[in-house]
Amino acid sequence: MNVVIASSSIDGGIGCWDLQTGAEQLRYKTCASPPHGLASIGSSFLACSQLRDPSATSGHVLYWSWSKPQAQVKSFPAEPIKPIAANSEGSYIVGGGSSGDIYFWEVATGRLLKKWHAHYRAVTCLVFSEDDSLLISGSEDGCVRVWSLFMIFDDVRQQQASHLYEYSFTEHTLRVTDIAMGYGGGNAIIVSASEDRTCKVWSLSRGRLLRNVVFPSIIDAIAIDSGEHVFYAGGRDGKIYIAALNAESSPSNNYGLHIIGSLTDQSKPVTCMAYSAEGNLLLSGSEDGMIRVWDMKTKNIVRMFRHSKGPVNNILIVRLSYPLNRSESKVQASSRRHEFSLHPPLEKYANSSDEDIDNKTIITLPDTIDLPSYLSSQLINDHIKQLQQQGSSAAAEMEVKRLKLDGQRSMEMFQQLKKVYDNLQEFCVNELLDGQPMDGSKGN
Repeated sequence: MNVVIASSSIDGGIGCWDLQTGAEQLRYKTCASPPHGLASIGSSFLACSQLRDPSATSGHVLYWSWSKPQAQVKSFPAEPIKPIAANSEGSYIVGGGSSGDIYFWEVATGRLLKKWHAHYRAVTCLVFSEDDSLLISGSEDGCVRVWSLFMIFDDVRQQQASHLYEYSFTEHTLRVTDIAMGYGGGNAIIVSASEDRTCKVWSLSRGRLLRNVVFPSIIDAIAIDSGEHVFYAGGRDGKIYIAALNAESSPSNNYGLHIIGSLTDQSKPVTCMAYSAEGNLLLSGSEDGMIRVWDMKTKNIVRMFRHSKGPVNNILIVRLSYPLNRSESKVQASSRRHEFSLHPPLEKYANSSDEDIDNKTIITLPDTIDLPSYLSSQLINDHIKQLQQQGSSAAAEMEVKRLKLDGQRSMEMFQQLKKVYDNLQEFCVNELLDGQPMDGSKGN
């Protein structure tokens, strides 16, 4: 079943509804989330950052199991965390700090694996790429940056590079409000929104601006349709604008270049959105506390959910393999409770003084790419210790050399694949844009 999860900036809890029937499933209590502060950790549980006082010097992150309305785990990071995100498998959580730092935790252990200074001002949004190899961040400084997780966890490459990020897009002049990413991993497009009333479309393979769209209102939320023909932009004027990604629109229309239409049902600002490819549905949250479900074939509202109180500022669509009602079997409930209890709180600080030497974790590529798996160096260290306990230090040295060689070969294969994808993306972009090269400095 697909469920809709929504939270508010005031303590109105987290609402959960069945997307298909509209029936409310559960209401999770005690939650006051910032924008982009709600995440589904795989399909295992919910996580939400909490920041009740904007001027506070501390905050916390809460975990909820699907079957319990009360928060089960409470973490206390080193500083207030606003946006959070999780990779597709739910094995890692990232959080953006008020200082501009990004924190990277391992879910199973709660360990803080990495922290780095990403922006000059507070981080406002975080998005993983489809293949989990890239992290995209937006900030109050108006900057959008692309981070390769291979670089973040590779100390050797870091020493050779002048900066950690792959790209730094600085064309926005005000705070970045939202980021959406298309399909294709390192060859996808990125759409970013800002308080400067623009949305900008970026090419990851080229590292440059493809399209600049100016809106009549500040845009706080964006979503891309599954075919990547258009994207939807929710404005503070209460309208949802439809903008073309790969086609021109007449400059004489009601809005301007590239904006091909709009949806409206009220005058309150649109604060968040989510898109469901199943049924071609667009969900929008608003300051009036309502979640509207739009059928994008007919452009009509087919269902509405009301949050308990306060503006809705986060919406998720999560696919679950089991119902959330109270009539579930005791075996299911016991199994999920046991699984959930395995996740400890997130560490406040890195727990190793040798952070630059040991306990590094290298991100695993998805199974769809036929490359040798990357392993946690902690696992490698454990394996070496077992060999040494067996009195075979020579075997341990051979094992280390083999693992290093496997890692080197994997990186070489990854670079070869990246070149192929870059060439394919360049061809596709040229075809979609009628073969006309676009100058990123002009912004359209």
